[in-house]
Amino acid sequence: MNIPNTLTIFRILLVPVFIIFLINNNLWMALMIFILAGITDGLDGLIARVLNQRTLIGAYLDPIADKFLLISAYLALTIKNMLPAWLSVIVISRDIIILSGIALLFLMAKKFVIRPSLLSKATTVSQILTIIAVLSDIENYYLIQIVAVTALLTIGSCFQYIYRGILIMGEDSA
Repeated sequence: MNIPNTLTIFRILLVPVFIIFLINNNLWMALMIFILAGITDGLDGLIARVLNQRTLIGAYLDPIADKFLLISAYLALTIKNMLPAWLSVIVISRDIIILSGIALLFLMAKKFVIRPSLLSKATTVSQILTIIAVLSDIENYYLIQIVAVTALLTIGSCFQYIYRGILIMGEDSA
């Protein structure tokens, strides 16, 4: 157990706290917890690189923590009618498609390295900004634009992962 992995576990433990504040309509505290989770996400990666504390468990745990936070936030905000359901379906479906592809490649014994692309990183940023915008009670005009950009980036990123997966499946295993 090292500092980056501890921060990642802390981020996972912040998810129920975030949801409780959201359920209780304390949007300001939910926003603060969400921002704190984002800060720990940035810190764990930075510390892992700077102090050379990258671990295999951290490589798996970090994206799981991110998905746990984002999926929980999208579901809760949709249930509270603060986000359109179709956006949550797009965001969550992308993650299910990616995880299914990884499982399929693993079952096919294909060797691959998961490296997020620039589009994937932009998608994650837009998904996070969407949650921050909703919790910040941003003007509806801007929220509509943010939601549209997030939907387009998420769909584009999904197709990019599908394309990459198809290429890997087509490679010889020799």
